[in-house]
Amino acid sequence: MNTSSSQSSQSSRLSALSRRRLLALSALAGGSALAASACSGGSSSAGDPNTFEFWSFTGINQKDSVEEYKALAPDVTVKLTEVGNAQETAQGLTTALAGGKVPDLVLIQAGDMPKFMMNPGNFTDLTTLGADEIQDDYVDWVIQQVKAPSGELLGIPTDVGGMGVAYRTDLMAAAGLPTNRDEVGALWPTWDDFIATGQRYTQATGNAFIDNAATTVFLQAVSQGEEQYYSADGDVVYDTNPIVRDSFDLGLKAIAAGITAKLESFTDGWNAGMAKGAFAAVAAPSWMLGSIRSAAPDTAGKWDIAVIPGGSGNWGGSYLSIPARAANPQAAWNYVKAMQSPEQQLKHFVDSGSLPTTPVNYDKPELVDHTDPFFGNAPTGKIFTQAVLGLKPFVNGQYNTEISTELLNALNGVEGDGAPADAAWDTAVKNIKTAIGA
Repeated sequence: MNTSSSQSSQSSRLSALSRRRLLALSALAGGSALAASACSGGSSSAGDPNTFEFWSFTGINQKDSVEEYKALAPDVTVKLTEVGNAQETAQGLTTALAGGKVPDLVLIQAGDMPKFMMNPGNFTDLTTLGADEIQDDYVDWVIQQVKAPSGELLGIPTDVGGMGVAYRTDLMAAAGLPTNRDEVGALWPTWDDFIATGQRYTQATGNAFIDNAATTVFLQAVSQGEEQYYSADGDVVYDTNPIVRDSFDLGLKAIAAGITAKLESFTDGWNAGMAKGAFAAVAAPSWMLGSIRSAAPDTAGKWDIAVIPGGSGNWGGSYLSIPARAANPQAAWNYVKAMQSPEQQLKHFVDSGSLPTTPVNYDKPELVDHTDPFFGNAPTGKIFTQAVLGLKPFVNGQYNTEISTELLNALNGVEGDGAPADAAWDTAVKNIKTAIGA
């Protein structure tokens, strides 16, 4: 990936690191330049209804879901392979689609789906297996992301990453700020208010308010747009859409305000900073709560969760898909239908915090009344589902990951490496054009 001559090696390093770190856990940032490969379409015969091969990525306890399914269907053999992180799994699938042996079922991160959907013939149209009967069970904008222009349904969503802001109540109190989640959320109805709150915190304590501007401000603000990097017609509009530019400028504003700890998300420094209170607040999708617990186990009970500025947002999510050349598509579909039903998705949330993509669950007591003691007994189900319901359908285009990565890299360059802020947007646009040719 080319960068400006003055920062070529540094920006390349940032690009590679950001892509590797963010894509492992996000859907909107990072990613590899996967080339979706064409192969013969059409699903194979039903094959063995009691055996299937399943490729997943690591770090999400997929083994637990497989064991749960085996308890429901003891005669079925599931050959689970955790290929690597999300990026490595997608790369392995790309190679297999080009002519190798494909799995019967594969978990694909939402950020990678657009590239695979460039060749819908590589995958089984799930409506041919019965998905037409259940596709209305899922959040509309989520299921629309995996419908090909010609009508094929290429995946079933496993989860979404509804947004909130996780914050340290003890650190907020030390700054003289409210700690009650409703009062905290009222501090920042807008992103400008959020930055202003950060300034109050930093002035009172001399410490950083948030981890970084790229993911906690820019990435969340831009995700709230009904039109983001692509228009409704599928045209690339990242450089002309005012939502993208305004969100980028909010990131720059947060950096200039001096409220960030300059810690890139999911790095060792970020984990260490979480544990020692290097920042008081972080944009947190539902799945990140596990990351916070893991990085800072001694902070249990010191956190709470407030609504995100703007009230809505999503970061993350995955889909289960069946390649067209799968040997045992019916066995794979039986697993998908069973394990991604509304009942099972609700159970997944209660057990692990994975936010359901099935709106019928959003008023169930098990979700609405669910609280998390690590996060001050915050009603996580209610907070995160409200964030998801506030979103509108948007086009997740072929180069979303490349575009997002370069915008994030430009902000990280300003924040962490002192790159000139007034050149950051032009640098990002230049690098995006180099990366995607548009």
